Amino acid sequence: MASIMTNASALTALQSLSNTNKQLETTQSRISTGYRVATASDNAAYWSIATTMKSDNKALSAVQDALGLGAGKVDTAYTAITDIKDQVDLIKAKLVTARSASKDDQQKIATEIKAIQDQIKSSVTNASYAGSNLLQNDAAATSDLKIVASYNRTGTTVAIDTIDVKAADTQVLDLPGTGGIVGALLATTFFDPSTTQVLPAAIDTALGAVETALAKLSTGAAYLGAAKSRIDTQKSFLSNLSDSIDKGVGALVDADMNKESTRLQALQVQQQLGIQSLSIANGNSQSILALFKQ
Repeated sequence: MASIMTNASALTALQSLSNTNKQLETTQSRISTGYRVATASDNAAYWSIATTMKSDNKALSAVQDALGLGAGKVDTAYTAITDIKDQVDLIKAKLVTARSASKDDQQKIATEIKAIQDQIKSSVTNASYAGSNLLQNDAAATSDLKIVASYNRTGTTVAIDTIDVKAADTQVLDLPGTGGIVGALLATTFFDPSTTQVLPAAIDTALGAVETALAKLSTGAAYLGAAKSRIDTQKSFLSNLSDSIDKGVGALVDADMNKESTRLQALQVQQQLGIQSLSIANGNSQSILALFKQ
């Protein structure tokens, strides 16, 4: 039925065009932002889940930074304690040589051992990273190193785990220079051939002290090596976990750009057709009014 009061065709065309424009606006927003769910109004459940996961992923990034710092401290200590062990091995070799050496040669060996002792002390002192030295304590009791290793969420409950490096297992030297694994070695003059040739028994006693130190250094190096390995493993795990979380968040909120681009083209065509339909409907109404003017 044709009516001059109500243009039903124009209303239908207008509703269709309005719906197309709304869909087009949504699609253009997804293409410009890259998100299918950009705000809570898009999908409250997905937005809430993604927001929480993104927050947790930022915490994991901070954990990775902490692991990197801890790795630097442990690597530095491990490198230094390995070098110190090599230096003590060298003292051991010098003592074996001195056992059957002449007085003059023993004097030379004693001078060499003193130089090695100084080098060991220097290695311990320089094994510092970011203000932390796992091989040497200060005047007070040395605190264990606690490296943040994980961030775990169970509902609203959060737990942070650490990788602990105990000072008692890594302390090579204390500040006064008499304690720790090599403290006694650095504070002792193994033999003094300045007046007379040193007897083999005295050198054997010194060798016993060296062997004890070497055993403890090996244990300390193994302990630091195990901590280093655990840190590296955890860093790799957290990197993979962070990537998985990013993928999971993307699956919830990211827009499929191929799909949205195709949909954009289709909606643009629909928009053009809607404009034409509305124009035709309005044209028909004008034709009816023209009849009355005649």
